[in-house]
Amino acid sequence: MDQKLPNGFSDTATENEIRDAVSHFEELLREQLNRQARIAADTAPRDFHEPGRQIRIGLIDGDGIGPIIMREARRVLDSLLASEIACGQVQLCTIEGLTIENRLALGKTVPDDTLAAIRTCDVFLKGPTTTPKGGTVESANVTLRRELDLYANVRPVRVPEENIDWTFFRENTEGEYTLGSRGIAFPGSLSMDFKVITDAGTRRIARAAYEFARNNGKQRVAVVTKANIMKKTDGMFSRIAHEIAAEYPEIETEEYYIDIMTANLVNPAVRSRFQVFLLPNLYGDILTDEAAQIQGGVGTAGSANIGDHCAMFEAIHGTAPRKMEAGEGEYANPTSILRAAEMLLRHIGMREKADILSNTIEQAEKDVHITGHRDGETCAAFGDRMLAILSEGKR
Repeated sequence: MDQKLPNGFSDTATENEIRDAVSHFEELLREQLNRQARIAADTAPRDFHEPGRQIRIGLIDGDGIGPIIMREARRVLDSLLASEIACGQVQLCTIEGLTIENRLALGKTVPDDTLAAIRTCDVFLKGPTTTPKGGTVESANVTLRRELDLYANVRPVRVPEENIDWTFFRENTEGEYTLGSRGIAFPGSLSMDFKVITDAGTRRIARAAYEFARNNGKQRVAVVTKANIMKKTDGMFSRIAHEIAAEYPEIETEEYYIDIMTANLVNPAVRSRFQVFLLPNLYGDILTDEAAQIQGGVGTAGSANIGDHCAMFEAIHGTAPRKMEAGEGEYANPTSILRAAEMLLRHIGMREKADILSNTIEQAEKDVHITGHRDGETCAAFGDRMLAILSEGKR
């Protein structure tokens, strides 16, 4: 007769679950080792400067306030890129199907036809999408980053009056997120999730951060980990970051643990000295939201998710369900998605257009009072002012 354990399982039942868990872990381990090999063998990045090349820009509305803010982004891009669209240099492509209703109905995090349409684009601008609690439909963002290998999450944060000019390079496809819904659970006993750091994955995000620093005249890169506790994973990230740093001797490399860096960002005495941050996935997720709040809220910050062959640009905030339930969706601030559009234009080599967009956003922010509620002006009013400024500039 099997001996009963305190959790109610017999020895035999527990051993069977352990064997199943080991088999599951072996599958994940082999999958991630194969992924590391694919990253290491990847080809050269896409070149947007090829003469005569048409650039396809996908536009995805998303959920909640997504269609509202994306409507204004579309209007602004139609005006700003009118000549490029007319001559065929740029094509704006509406991509359907990435709504929570469609995803739940199909039981797919990203529907197959939607993903196929996205793959036809060079870059795409995306509104926020809902991630349901529980179930098997995971974050669309996590899936898109993994499927398209968008390994660099780049988020700029600027507060000129406080001498803050930060750029965050968050590794986007590994860490706690790559196997997010594929952990092991022993009901009534324990649950385990997995954190993944690869050599090739760390090298490419580190190189992206240091290349940015070199190309933009930055003197310092802060590597942020918890390597004193997560010795295998964060320890590997830290070691490789310093190996890459050695190739950029003109740039000072500092290392901080995530807890103290979280405190440093709200410390006026030290925060202005930071310039470029290099972080694993989870820490980057947390720290960039904190940084956006310092800038003025998550509604003010854009985000880039960049791979060698495709790139996704989005607002860093969510779908604002409470705002939608209160009937205040039309009062959403479109600044974040417009800043993401600015980053998109810079990525595809349209710096002049990006500068125009940036200046137009700054002017509209002075002219239109957006609060996110009925006591302020609407998202459409902000878009109208943007179009008026752009029209004045063309005269």
